[in-house]
Amino acid sequence: MSIKIRRANERGFANHGWLKSYHTFSFGDYHDPDYMGFRSLRVINEDSVAAAEGFGSHPHQDMEIITYVLKGSLAHKDSMGNQKNINAGDIQKMTAGSGVIHSEFNADSKNAVHFFQIWILPNKRGLAPSYQQTTIQKSFQQGLLLILSDRTSSDALLIQQDAQVFLGRFKAGEVHSYNIKPKRGIWFQMITGRLRVDSLELNDSDAIAVEHESVLSIQILKDSEFLLFDLV
Repeated sequence: MSIKIRRANERGFANHGWLKSYHTFSFGDYHDPDYMGFRSLRVINEDSVAAAEGFGSHPHQDMEIITYVLKGSLAHKDSMGNQKNINAGDIQKMTAGSGVIHSEFNADSKNAVHFFQIWILPNKRGLAPSYQQTTIQKSFQQGLLLILSDRTSSDALLIQQDAQVFLGRFKAGEVHSYNIKPKRGIWFQMITGRLRVDSLELNDSDAIAVEHESVLSIQILKDSEFLLFDLV
């Protein structure tokens, strides 16, 4: 049985002026040997990019890259010919595979854009690059919504890894349980709110790593939104 907490204020932090980025795992100049990733989950960065600023064209290879925009709009352009705006409530998944070049800029000339960027290692190298994007419907107010899956039969975006990623939204006072299959691990990433997982209280941007458990008991103390990664 193992539950390890990762407090938001213990993450790595980089302030580049135009970019403020919190690193859950080692990334760039931030290195923490205790946080190199979790199973196939390699990166969770919580980023805020200033108006009209962004990341110029740069390459990626052999990585599943997921972006969830919380506030604002992110302009994406890549070598596959995609040119999209990822707006608040949108989720984008890019399979970098054998190689892709992309750029990401704040599409707003006045306000910052706030988003999570997540990297998951694929189960195969050299895959053909691909792009998917979806909008979380406004009708989704509470419950667990499967947003990424390796199962083509699902309505979720397809990820090239044995993984399922859920978006959770729950109202204060609710209680929920999540069953964990044998040999799988859970990364539970708060976005906003306050809740208790077993005996641990989590607030905005806190997280826990869960190993060797069969069920999570989740008690919502304040309206909450979170990401749940179910990983092999």
